[in-house]
Amino acid sequence: MRQVIKGNHAVSHGVRLSKVKVISAYPITPQTTIVEELSEMCASGALDAKFIKVESEHSALAALIGSATAGVRSFTATSSQGLLLMHEVLHWVCGARLPIVLANVNRAVGAGWNIWADQTDSISQRDTGWIQIYCESNQEVLDSVIMAYKLAEKLMLPVMVSYDAFFLSHTSEVVDIPDQDTVDQFLPPFEPPHKVDFADPRMFGGMIGPEIYYEERYCIHKDAMAAIKTYSEICQQFQEAFGREYALAESYMVDDAEIIVVTAGTITSVARIAVRKAREKGIKLGLMKLRLFRPVPYELWRGILGGVNKVVVIDRNLIGGVGGAFVSEIRSALFPLEKRPVVYSAIAGLGGRDVTPADVLGIVEHVASGKADVDTPIFWGLKE
Repeated sequence: MRQVIKGNHAVSHGVRLSKVKVISAYPITPQTTIVEELSEMCASGALDAKFIKVESEHSALAALIGSATAGVRSFTATSSQGLLLMHEVLHWVCGARLPIVLANVNRAVGAGWNIWADQTDSISQRDTGWIQIYCESNQEVLDSVIMAYKLAEKLMLPVMVSYDAFFLSHTSEVVDIPDQDTVDQFLPPFEPPHKVDFADPRMFGGMIGPEIYYEERYCIHKDAMAAIKTYSEICQQFQEAFGREYALAESYMVDDAEIIVVTAGTITSVARIAVRKAREKGIKLGLMKLRLFRPVPYELWRGILGGVNKVVVIDRNLIGGVGGAFVSEIRSALFPLEKRPVVYSAIAGLGGRDVTPADVLGIVEHVASGKADVDTPIFWGLKE
């Protein structure tokens, strides 16, 4: 069934189709309409789930520790300062091996107050152990929620689905909403290996000493890295069931490219236009779109980027004293290559600043001209 819906409502339908049983959330712009829609679904009976109203984002995720430990599919959503308030609990959820899915609407972090798109919120949580997936369109948002549950429950690790505020959250696009039977075949009921069961008592969240903790963290890391292979398989299964193709990272016109621009989120859509315009000007430009960010698919990135002369990474985030987060990860991934491209950093679109095809083309032409300094990020569109 095809409908014109906002990105936030695409999340709500993804949660409904995944037959989530417990939703806990606290409102924060621009996430609020996700859980508003879910509360209406719960009230109308369209979704058979318990909706827990709490007093903070910290409590929202803490409540789901209980539901996920009890063995039921659980969901929450947040943005910006709300995600930061969850920080302590994000670590706990990963360590407790709870397959919770969280939708994060990428919003700038204060101060000053800004409610528009910026990926710094999810980037700041990249070391909590959560698998991260970045989306470009409302269709991808819905599909990613469904796939996230399959991935989370396969590995018993939490997954964060992130997408740009307002560019997707409050913008309507045509979305194909799958039928429930097809989703049920793709995503079977959640059957955790361990859960609270009075007939089979266990202890959860107990003290772990030095003789065990090291091994426990190793197991989490090993299973997180397994997400690279597992998510690839899930993407293939999703394509077979629904006809839509996804990957850990996606490439566009890279076969003969001499320069590749790397993006995540909605900047990817305008970057595609920029690639075509660059080609018209004789610049052999290609595009790599990041989807899976944690874990890092090193070999895939190397395979796409390793054969070109220059790579330009456009970050919609800024880590003070470092620069962009994605460019740092890509440089690290490419470092072992004997022959590797020169990687340039560009910062654009912070706080919801618009990024156009002309902006992306301008960044690429600046790099192609030889004027760019590899050690200094290109702050495109900055008003000095």
